[in-house]
Amino acid sequence: MLDSSALVTQPNAKITLGRKRMRASRFCRALSAGALALAVATQVFAGPVERIEPPFWWQGFEHKELQILVHGHGIGAFDAFIDYPGVTISRVERVDSENYLFVYVDIDESAQPGSIDIRFHSGELGVVHKFELREKNTDPTHVSGFTPADVIYMITPDRFANGDRDNDTIATLGDAQNRADDYGRHGGDLAGVSNHLDYIRDMGFTAVWLNPILENAMPAASYHGYAITDLYKVDPRFGSNDDYLALATKMKSMGMGLVMDMVANHIGSNHWWMADLPSKDWLNFPETHAISSHKRTTNQDPYASDFDKRAHADGWFAETMPDLNQRNPLQADYLIQNTLWWIEYLGLSGIRMDTYPYPDKHFMAEWSRRVMQEYPSFNITGEEWSANPAIVSYWQRGKMNHDGYVSYMPSMLDFPLQIAFEKSLTEEVPSWDSPWTSVYEMLGNDFLYPDPGNLVIFPDNHDMSRIYTQVGEDYDLYQMAIVYYLTMRGIPALYYGTEVLMSHPEDGGHGAIRAEFPGGWTDSDKNAFSGEGLNDDERRAQQFVRKLLNWRKEKTVIHNGELMQYAPIKSVYAYFRYDESDTVMVIMNQSQDEEILEMARFGERIGDATAAVDVLSGQTYDISEAITLPPRSVLLLEIAQ
Repeated sequence: MLDSSALVTQPNAKITLGRKRMRASRFCRALSAGALALAVATQVFAGPVERIEPPFWWQGFEHKELQILVHGHGIGAFDAFIDYPGVTISRVERVDSENYLFVYVDIDESAQPGSIDIRFHSGELGVVHKFELREKNTDPTHVSGFTPADVIYMITPDRFANGDRDNDTIATLGDAQNRADDYGRHGGDLAGVSNHLDYIRDMGFTAVWLNPILENAMPAASYHGYAITDLYKVDPRFGSNDDYLALATKMKSMGMGLVMDMVANHIGSNHWWMADLPSKDWLNFPETHAISSHKRTTNQDPYASDFDKRAHADGWFAETMPDLNQRNPLQADYLIQNTLWWIEYLGLSGIRMDTYPYPDKHFMAEWSRRVMQEYPSFNITGEEWSANPAIVSYWQRGKMNHDGYVSYMPSMLDFPLQIAFEKSLTEEVPSWDSPWTSVYEMLGNDFLYPDPGNLVIFPDNHDMSRIYTQVGEDYDLYQMAIVYYLTMRGIPALYYGTEVLMSHPEDGGHGAIRAEFPGGWTDSDKNAFSGEGLNDDERRAQQFVRKLLNWRKEKTVIHNGELMQYAPIKSVYAYFRYDESDTVMVIMNQSQDEEILEMARFGERIGDATAAVDVLSGQTYDISEAITLPPRSVLLLEIAQ
């Protein structure tokens, strides 16, 4: 916590017109004397005010208090004043660095949108900053969270498509474009995503999750976006804040939502804070840069020592990623407001929170509570990379935890299911067992989750081997994976390029996994957008995914229907999605041989139905007694009611 001796409270004050004139006169005399160059600030600041965050705000939030971070040389010695109806300064917090001032204002419901003069004074000197208060968008469609009716397309922007070659290298940021380097910048940007939204929509995706695109002014390997150096600014190599907003607006007009990838745990080592930390406790381990133990189970372990808890949560994720101390109340307010700012500014459909169990977990509870307080229909999913559903379920909203911990996270990424399904496709099992046992039993753990239907499910992502690589480039197994994730409970997410069998060497690192999308560069030897140059398997996979996605889009039984699975027998596994109107049966056979599947055991779901149509092939099956399953096949049967 902050040392209370470093905090000074400044009550709100109103300046009369006469005092304004007197101070303006003194201000002019000080300027003429050359004491300090001060000017009225709008978006470009002079004198002691170099940066104000957030850059603007909105009227209409449930939480009425707003923190305004002010940074500039010696600004800590200044007082702040506001004379604006409905807006009052409640307190001013001063910290260890004299170059910061944290001004807290209360925004009453009576406050009208407009330009607020924030006046900073110290003795004879003064400066005015114009701070814009906007009207919050009350349209319920402006911010609406992704749901199980969606399928998310995950994109690493630097590797998807280069739409603006003029921003490939920014001299002031370093890390110039180098497409020969797997860990270098390749030039993909927001324009590239925008140029190909038609492709994404026509494939059947309804939401797009972009890996972080905020400024990463790092000397190397900055393309991934997870070492943020300015939390309010899009990296110029991707575009601008206006470009980000234009993309979100365009997506919404096309029936798609934008999911923003956020990082609350750490910043990049070149973040502007690092040159002048607000307080001694702004970072964890600021002197030693101790790396996290990555023992995430300390969050739930009833026997964990405080030493081990801190070694995990307070350690740096990497040497270039300073660990933020969210227990500092000023920092906590800043991070929460930053999230709300981006949600309202862009009209987001969701957030994916990186490294969810690494920040202070009590802060994360408050962060998620505040977000959901303002946007009750919003959705957030978090990354907890664990094979154990007891660990992942701890974070989901509604879970009654053993230690009393209360979370407000609506969703989590379902790593346990992904890990189990990969095992079912790739690991050898004894002759007496079924390869499907792993995923069958994992799904049986859904009782641990308050809302398993709201988990985000995925065959792969930007941090793991691509699904086509996982299955040894076996097309039959690939098809099973795609059908599974697009018919299973939850919200599917597919990584860009999955639809055209993007793969990589098995020992390939992250740079190889996040390869360029074919057709995203003018010199690409293939073009997945047009189909030019794709081989037969790639073209077949793309058509397969497109057909399945567009089928799923209209199937409410897949979005919200009940799930029933049957114990696998040897190579065969079957499950149902059903509601009052529809029944869908998925059957997968990993055997190299045909298998005869007796249908009598499925009577409680099939009832008197005698026929079903395979969505994938169009073939009609007689399901009254038994069906023959082709070798290494998947059937997606719509059962006639």
